[in-house]
Amino acid sequence: MMPVSSPMAGDVHPLSDVPDPVFAQGLVGPGVAIAPAGEAKVTVVAPITGRVVKLHPHAFVIQAEELGVLVHLGIDTVQLNGRGFLLHAAEGDQVAVGTPLISWNPSEVVAGGRSAMCPVIILDAAPESVTPVEARTVEPGAALLNVQ
Repeated sequence: MMPVSSPMAGDVHPLSDVPDPVFAQGLVGPGVAIAPAGEAKVTVVAPITGRVVKLHPHAFVIQAEELGVLVHLGIDTVQLNGRGFLLHAAEGDQVAVGTPLISWNPSEVVAGGRSAMCPVIILDAAPESVTPVEARTVEPGAALLNVQ
């Protein structure tokens, strides 16, 4: 069993709550979504120990030996072309759980008419192999998912 930690503070939601059908229907993969807590800047941290294989201002993928995790910051945020996002890491970096990766302001995303809901997806995993923790609210680094 491999634990996946929360990349940020917020409220945990099922993927079906994400206002994007590709994520909501689990087409990208199984996982949960986090509605970020607070109005201020949020620093998103690595949910697993591994290598940063993709890093965009609005999303990243970390690959461990056993699994890959995609974290997408908000919905339709690719349209912002990086505005409002600050990168703290680079593709190819080895990171540990809790390593800062990206800072952003979810309230600015919402003010711009987009959703700040953040899918946390386990890549290439069967839905039945991913179990969310019971927590409704999480802090960065807290247990979020278990992967068989």
